[in-house]
Amino acid sequence: MDRRGFFKVTGGALLVALSPSVVKTTLYAANGDLFKSYEKVKLVDETGEPILYKNLKKEVAYVFNYPYVSTPNFLLRTDTATLPEVRLRAEDGTEYVWKGGVGSQRDLVGYSAICPHQLTHPTPNDSFIAYVPKGKKTMAYKGGGVIVCSSHLSAYDPKAGAKVVAGPAPQPLASIVLEVNDKGEIFASAVLGPEKFHDYFRSFKPELKEIFGNIRKAKKLVKVDVKTMPLSEYSKEIIQY
Repeated sequence: MDRRGFFKVTGGALLVALSPSVVKTTLYAANGDLFKSYEKVKLVDETGEPILYKNLKKEVAYVFNYPYVSTPNFLLRTDTATLPEVRLRAEDGTEYVWKGGVGSQRDLVGYSAICPHQLTHPTPNDSFIAYVPKGKKTMAYKGGGVIVCSSHLSAYDPKAGAKVVAGPAPQPLASIVLEVNDKGEIFASAVLGPEKFHDYFRSFKPELKEIFGNIRKAKKLVKVDVKTMPLSEYSKEIIQY
């Protein structure tokens, strides 16, 4: 596929297959956004140094906020390469295509850490949503290798576009479009799939006001770079069932 990417209507649904950072607009399908481009930002550590693809530990979830300063996401290198192309369906029936992981081993993925069921998300105090390594059993999913929301036991497959594999979640986690340059530096540039950002802002307005001072600051878009750290450092306690 060339750098223009493509989109087409098939069977009444708009299917999207995009190269990272190609489309600088929003594509609409049915009742929701499928792809929205934001500021391209570099993922950095606590000291401001770039996060490098080669240094990321496999099956360890990292957290970074994007595209807003208050919206958390997971960065993850899966144990093996992801599927190359997965057709997904949003709650309203809209279909879209996730094109797989990035990096030399095609194993690097990014997903919104806001569960679309009831908006469970990581906080500095705790996180009821986390990645469960392959081979580890939970109440939600016996085989591991999934992102599990322990609030209501929804499970998502990170190697298949975060499609729902267990529980009541109505749709996949939104995907954060990532790029890895020749130096191994990692960038976030867009969101693919139906996101819950504005529902999150409405539902957690008091909490966000306490953290950021007012909701307007919580809705500020991330620019230039964003701090990234392991979930185990971002949240004091990780709860898994």
